[in-house]
Amino acid sequence: MSELKQRKRTINANHERVPGSSGAQLDDPSSKSRRGFTRILTTYIEPILGPILLTALAFYLRAYHIADNPKVIWDEAHFGKFGAFYNRHEFYHDVHPPLGKMLCGLSEYISGFNSTTFMFESGKAYPNGTDIKTIRLFQATFSTLVVPVCYYTCRQLGLNLWSTYFVSLTTCLQVSFIVLGKFMLLDSFLIFFMSTTFLCLARLHRLRKEEGSTRWFRWMFLTGLSIGCVCSVKWVGLFVTALVGVYTILDLWLKFWDPDNFSWINYLKSWFYRIVNLIAVPVVVYLFCFKIHFALLYKPGTGSGSMSTLFQVNLKETDFDDQPRYIALGTTATIRSQGLSPNLLHSHSQLYPDGSNQHQVTTYGFKDSNNVWEFKKARGPFQYSRYLKNGDVVRLQHLNTKSNLHSHPIRGHVSTDFYEVSGYGNEEVGDTKDDWVFEIVSQVHSSNSTYSLLHETNSSYFEDIHPVSTTFRLRHSVLGCYLATTGKAYPAWGFKQGEVVCMPAPPLDSILGKFDKSTWWNIESIENDLLPADHEYSYPKSSFFSDFLMTQHAMMASNNGLIPDDDKYDSVSSEWWEWPILRRGLRMSSWGEYQRRYYMFESPFVMWFTTICVVVYVLIVVRLLILWQMQALVVDENSAWQLAMTGIAPFLGWVFHYLPFIIMGRVTYFHHYMPALYFAVFTTAYVIDYFTHGMGKCSKSIVYFSLYATVIFFFYLFSPTCLGMTGKSADYKYLNWEKTWALSTYEPFSVKAIWDHILGDLVFARKQLELYYKKA
Repeated sequence: MSELKQRKRTINANHERVPGSSGAQLDDPSSKSRRGFTRILTTYIEPILGPILLTALAFYLRAYHIADNPKVIWDEAHFGKFGAFYNRHEFYHDVHPPLGKMLCGLSEYISGFNSTTFMFESGKAYPNGTDIKTIRLFQATFSTLVVPVCYYTCRQLGLNLWSTYFVSLTTCLQVSFIVLGKFMLLDSFLIFFMSTTFLCLARLHRLRKEEGSTRWFRWMFLTGLSIGCVCSVKWVGLFVTALVGVYTILDLWLKFWDPDNFSWINYLKSWFYRIVNLIAVPVVVYLFCFKIHFALLYKPGTGSGSMSTLFQVNLKETDFDDQPRYIALGTTATIRSQGLSPNLLHSHSQLYPDGSNQHQVTTYGFKDSNNVWEFKKARGPFQYSRYLKNGDVVRLQHLNTKSNLHSHPIRGHVSTDFYEVSGYGNEEVGDTKDDWVFEIVSQVHSSNSTYSLLHETNSSYFEDIHPVSTTFRLRHSVLGCYLATTGKAYPAWGFKQGEVVCMPAPPLDSILGKFDKSTWWNIESIENDLLPADHEYSYPKSSFFSDFLMTQHAMMASNNGLIPDDDKYDSVSSEWWEWPILRRGLRMSSWGEYQRRYYMFESPFVMWFTTICVVVYVLIVVRLLILWQMQALVVDENSAWQLAMTGIAPFLGWVFHYLPFIIMGRVTYFHHYMPALYFAVFTTAYVIDYFTHGMGKCSKSIVYFSLYATVIFFFYLFSPTCLGMTGKSADYKYLNWEKTWALSTYEPFSVKAIWDHILGDLVFARKQLELYYKKA
């Protein structure tokens, strides 16, 4: 029994701090016996001066020669252009939520950039007079602020000063963060709001005993605000949201099983506080960002075609003219889907490569003559009135190819559970499988109440098919399936356009039938003058929530379309397994010798060391669980929470930000690993502290100063990748240790080459000093 007692021990989460102490001192922060200068330094000066110095260094590095390359760098081609659209007020479509791009637009507005013709083609020089420095410094500011946020996160987690400065210094000198922070990209905003969310979580945990206090409410609200912001930059923000969610569930579960403090009233209050602040507040922030997004983009633009017809007709300076209020046989029109691919029904001369080998039928998001269809008499016998109405059977003939919209019992090409839709035959060649039946889903009244009262109250109004305002389904007259979109895209042979199929649909009076819009369509525009235009009619107003949901569907469909193209080699993409081992980086600019070049990369020491430590952390957890199972380890509540916050939380942050890219099928790039890397550094700090907690002060100082020196040395070595490479590419071959790296020509790792480079830098520095003193 005495042996067992000797084997038992209590674990502290970072193996050094006494639980509940501030962690502000190097050896024994909780000691109240310290007096004098050391106490003043560590308690009052260091928490202010330390992060200020790190922040100043971070800003200097991110601002270093930031405007030397006056060309559009990498994804500035996208996000610079999207930012400019806000200042032009032209609607666009993108796969990401709008907050980050609105901030890009704000940086352009502050700089005075107002070109209406520059389209941000990659590698093109910015127009003369563009204040590139101000634009990019705006992005660099957000990247810089990640460093003090990181520092204070460490303090709130209770890390000791050694670990705090390891994490903060590493974040400050991460070459990937620096290079991403120099340009008009979303990553600086994403990582900043992600880091503030983690900081708020750490602070909330520290205040968990003060639930209901003003401070606790403030930080709970700030947590929800940060979640809303990070999710409004990229959907990747959902991963750090999941981390907050796991903590919240654990916290509520423990409250439920706390016999000393549990009461149903307080417990329900805890749920209410969290629902309001961690669900309602982020949702409101997300919705508010889209409200601003729609308010700023009130003119037609490149992305208008991805939105509903009602949205487009309500844009200022809309290109929709007055048009007839009815359609008849012989009317030519464009038809828009309201499903996951909210684009126009489209066909072209290209044929399906297999299946029927008939004309392809797709959806397309841009105005094109191949979007126009003519309403014709059905192949089967049917009596028509003057205008087409609910229940009418029609044949849709493609205006350019003269083929008929057709379906048959041949499996679809992407969604094989449904039938193929094709363009078949012509005016003479065809059969009853060319026929489709109108089924009206809903009618929307004119925004002009007087017009609506005079013309939209009789029974015929509800039976007729009206452009824009009538939502309908098209049922195949033979097969009974419905013309539908799936939200998926055809491969390269289908030009990555939206898939169209014939699928079963639930009854309209069922719950699913009221929400499944994959089979819903509307007439967008009348293309001929067979019928007179109604100049008194005012289009219905679109609903914000309808536009919002439509945008979410379009974003999801676009995301689903970002899949690798096997027919095309992509030199800048990379696989998930390549990131932790630093197998390849990414050239962000052209590689000419007479311009500053940037290579998205990471310090090999930081990347490889954090990868090793993540693996070691898993082994540590396994060891601790075995010891606990053997009753050789006793963990009190404070130590368990400290272990959870300093070890488990960062590790889960890494898993949540890395695992999705392993299982998703979209094309991936090196920068997708950066959020995970942020958490990997925190995990690394835990592992280092685990192995050094029993060391003496001198030994620990040697270990940590060695780590600091290594981080700084590798930053110095690989800083040209983020600060910019100038001169000949061959001058940097001493860094190109792997054949898959593309900084320069391949040269195996050589201590001599690195030493020669260091000596060259020393000689250059000496000459610069001599020149300075001569001038002085």
